[in-house]
Amino acid sequence: MKIVVDTENGVAPWRQVHDQVIRAVAAGALPEGTRLPPIRQLARDLGLAPGTVARAYRELEAAGWVATARARGTVVTVPPTRPDRAALLHSAAAEYAAQARDLGADLGDALAAVRAAWASPPEGEGP
Repeated sequence: MKIVVDTENGVAPWRQVHDQVIRAVAAGALPEGTRLPPIRQLARDLGLAPGTVARAYRELEAAGWVATARARGTVVTVPPTRPDRAALLHSAAAEYAAQARDLGADLGDALAAVRAAWASPPEGEGP
């Protein structure tokens, strides 16, 4: 799993880490028992303060997505009320729609941006 943080998109970096971990768990890319990188390592890799990554991990743990133990580190768990993919997609779409409206985009422009993003390979993949 690759986490990418965009400091220009208006979403707090801790929230971006948090949301990307949830999406990866829901998609099956991070199965139960997978160990996440240590806080300091992930912070260094992403160019973030350790406190930023620690907050993302705390929020994930509070919601039941991960568990932290000294000897094992932070590992993926399955929360009892894990939202399904449709709920996560709806949430992501609602966040995007709100950001697009804040930027003054109309529906056509917002849909064109989604189509262009869909056609482009994710960062770190492709040619």
